[in-house]
Amino acid sequence: MEHEPFDPRLSRMETEWTLVIQSHSGSPEQVITAQKALLERYSGAIHRYLLGAVHDPDVASELVQEFALRYLRGDFHRADPSRGRFRDFIKRSIRNLMLNHLKSQKRRARPLKAAPEPSIEAFETGFDVEFAESWRKDLLDRAWKSLEALQKKTGQPYYTVLRCRVEHPDLRSPALAERLSKDLERPVTANGVRQALLRARDKFVKFLLDEVSAALENPTFDDIEQELIDLNLITYCRDYLRRPRTRAAGEEE
Repeated sequence: MEHEPFDPRLSRMETEWTLVIQSHSGSPEQVITAQKALLERYSGAIHRYLLGAVHDPDVASELVQEFALRYLRGDFHRADPSRGRFRDFIKRSIRNLMLNHLKSQKRRARPLKAAPEPSIEAFETGFDVEFAESWRKDLLDRAWKSLEALQKKTGQPYYTVLRCRVEHPDLRSPALAERLSKDLERPVTANGVRQALLRARDKFVKFLLDEVSAALENPTFDDIEQELIDLNLITYCRDYLRRPRTRAAGEEE
């Protein structure tokens, strides 16, 4: 079975920085499309982090809406890819949003039954790690959703097979084949499971790499590898990345 090597230049997704620029300086249609795409793509990561920080779904939703309002009214129009990664841009924005929220809560009497929120000092101490974990989980969620969408489009059981392996990591191929035969309502052999898992893992990792690449501006292979290390995602992709890379046109042997 042939495996497609990864080349960051071949990512199918627009970079987030391209969308940021379009959302502030594009045509009216580009502005609306870019703003919607960015908010839809990252509202999950932002909400997950804020919910974990404030421990209150209503407050978290209000803060997400505040972030969206600031973005839509143009507060981030000076965002510049030369200042760092798109993830860092979002992180700075969420940090400022949370600091403003905590300072306002400190000045205001809180209901007795309100969930406890961190002090400003505790927030500052844990922010980097907690935000990175939220970002990491959101990237994985989007890769899973892309794999599920591919299964629906092609009829190939990529999502079902890989989910079954993740949920039953100790099952050997024959037992996994038996379980999948029931789930898919058709006979599956142990060898068929092994081949399907190879394909499904490749698809999943490629989707994950596309998501990571999209948050970097003109990334090199090393840039993407470092981002995977920083987000504790390298274990998912290490074998895939070790395959021979395609060469750019005109690149010397």
